[in-house]
Amino acid sequence: MKNILITGGAGFIGKALTKFLYCNGYNITILDNLSTQIHGENPKQTIRELQEISKLIIGDVRDAEKCSQSIKNQDIIIHLAAETGTGQSMYKINHYNDVNIMGTSTLLESILNTSHNIQKLIIASSRAVYGEGKYYSQKLGFQYPLSRSEINLKNHDFEVKCPSSNLNMEAINTDELSKINPNSIYGMNKYQQEQMVLLLGKSLDISAISLRFQNVYGPGQSLSNPYTGILSVFSTNILNSNNIEIYEDGNQTRDFIYIDDVIESIFSSIKSSDIQQDIFNVGSGKGIKVIDVARKLRDLYNSSIEINISGRYRVGDIRHNFADVKKSKAYLGFESKTDFDSGIKNFVKWVECQDVMMDRYKESVIELKNKGMIK
Repeated sequence: MKNILITGGAGFIGKALTKFLYCNGYNITILDNLSTQIHGENPKQTIRELQEISKLIIGDVRDAEKCSQSIKNQDIIIHLAAETGTGQSMYKINHYNDVNIMGTSTLLESILNTSHNIQKLIIASSRAVYGEGKYYSQKLGFQYPLSRSEINLKNHDFEVKCPSSNLNMEAINTDELSKINPNSIYGMNKYQQEQMVLLLGKSLDISAISLRFQNVYGPGQSLSNPYTGILSVFSTNILNSNNIEIYEDGNQTRDFIYIDDVIESIFSSIKSSDIQQDIFNVGSGKGIKVIDVARKLRDLYNSSIEINISGRYRVGDIRHNFADVKKSKAYLGFESKTDFDSGIKNFVKWVECQDVMMDRYKESVIELKNKGMIK
């Protein structure tokens, strides 16, 4: 299986994956609409780079004709094309549903309606499907909480509470059998995407794998998109000599997975021969505090900007979520190799070689606040 279609192949993960697979002897076709929010107004350099190592089809995954054109003679489809960002998804609901749900539907319908050789489908899902994820209560045992109490958030009490005792619960690694409790339209989108892919794979006897990525970071990340990736957002703040705002109290945690490890997880899925339809977490399995991320970046950039903990919070944000990665190791033979300290240093070295991007974070905050998404 040497011919691979990557939808969204011009994005952060897609470009890194394309380069990796090209170097390993695969024939790559990319379908990407070169979204302005991600690629800016003039993506000529991206186009040149990708045309050297792939067949680049500039088009939207919602375009049935482009999808049918793209899947011809392909053996594997890796579906990365999506709008990302939990906050923005909460007020651009039609757009997120259109791109993520209808785009996936169009792609799958093209498989049904076109003569093809597809043997495997791999879908990029997200830890966002879990919402708050898995917790442990001394009184009730394992719990899968819904959204945190608005009253508690307004009182700057940000931890997740036991529904019986109202005491803080302990966040633990979230496994693939955990309940699905998305807190955002984006999380709902990703769950529906993966379920459609798995269902069609089963119906057509095509291997289908969903990879639930945690927070992906590393060289190549968009520095101009203020809606995704706190490492990029904080870096752009710092390089523009702007202070960093930390929501809540800064002690919320995220599981950061380095781009090279993400590529390795996809490659492990490509090489797997005995998986029919299944779901795997892709993460480090460790939670890193957001305040610690900001401090590390400030130190690495030798900056004197201030880090302000505002106590504000965003609708749809979660408190903690880090992956249980035992299943990925057992069935895919995959586990992350890059620790966060090494990964963030690599990221900063790359950023320092890039043009300083305009800091659009304040614009995004105003937009979110006007929509009632920041409180």
